[in-house]
Amino acid sequence: MTKMPFLPRRSLLQATFAVATTLAFRPLQARAATGLLNVSYDPTRELYQDIDTGFTRQWAQQHGGAPVQVRTSHGGSGAQTRSVLEGAPADIVTLALAHDIDVLAHSGLLATNWQGRLPHNSTPYTSTIVFLVRKGNPKGIHDWPDLIREGVQVITPNPKTSGGARWNYLAAWGWALRQPGGTPETARAYLKALFSHVPVLDTGARGATNSFVQRGLGDVLVAWEAEALLATREIGPDQFDMIVPPVTILAEPPVAVVDRTAKAHGTTELAQAYVEYLFSDAGQKTGAKHYFRPVDPAILAQNRERFAATSTFDIASLGGWNTVQATHFADGGIFDAIYTK
Repeated sequence: MTKMPFLPRRSLLQATFAVATTLAFRPLQARAATGLLNVSYDPTRELYQDIDTGFTRQWAQQHGGAPVQVRTSHGGSGAQTRSVLEGAPADIVTLALAHDIDVLAHSGLLATNWQGRLPHNSTPYTSTIVFLVRKGNPKGIHDWPDLIREGVQVITPNPKTSGGARWNYLAAWGWALRQPGGTPETARAYLKALFSHVPVLDTGARGATNSFVQRGLGDVLVAWEAEALLATREIGPDQFDMIVPPVTILAEPPVAVVDRTAKAHGTTELAQAYVEYLFSDAGQKTGAKHYFRPVDPAILAQNRERFAATSTFDIASLGGWNTVQATHFADGGIFDAIYTK
């Protein structure tokens, strides 16, 4: 493409929509007690830059002007989880799905009951999975069956490395199960057909967005609602349309303090204040500003016009993350069997 639709939006989006942009981690001994590292998933770059500004301002006001610095790393949620397991010194994790934080908990980095520590199972914002298409929807894509029509190329990231990709996959799987006569066999056949239309698997959701928007690959991007809204309302309203399928999944990306690391850094109080800020009125309004659905009903109602109505199902209806991970995404699971590229 000769036109780069993401670039005009100041330097922030010039950087954030680059592929594989992650923070270089500082050595553990160099970290100050007044600093936090938030290891997050791909599409939250703009969200957490804004959250960090609001939180540090509030902390300074409440603590006599004491300065605090928050750094955030972004990447595919699965890859980010592995980075923390391998030593990335995260005080906080804000990942795409609960299973990734469970992996950290089972390794001893935080308590296994972490979801009970904050409201809404430690999920400050929800989202859903939608389609981003070229302006005017030239391929006439409106629902899941349209993704496997002849001549349609689909962009979605790799479920082995990206939490957003797992939500995409499960939205398609759950839709297929809910069709007349739907069974695991028919759902498997649909997913196999779907991935035969995917020309490339990026490692994270933002990388997939970059492939679709900047590189011009594909006819439809399967994406977080927040990514699609950012593209259609701010980046390229004259270049893209968002299509909300009639049935999709409720995506619930949770947050947690990494107990062992925060204790070692002396940042437990600060880290806890940060994750609690996400559920405050200020944090909820910031989420809505960046197209994530607030869990506070009143603030969601104030922003209702931002979010399209659709019918959703949740991960529990598919058996929960432990079952889903083992069945679909573990080595030798259904995804490995159906993806042959």
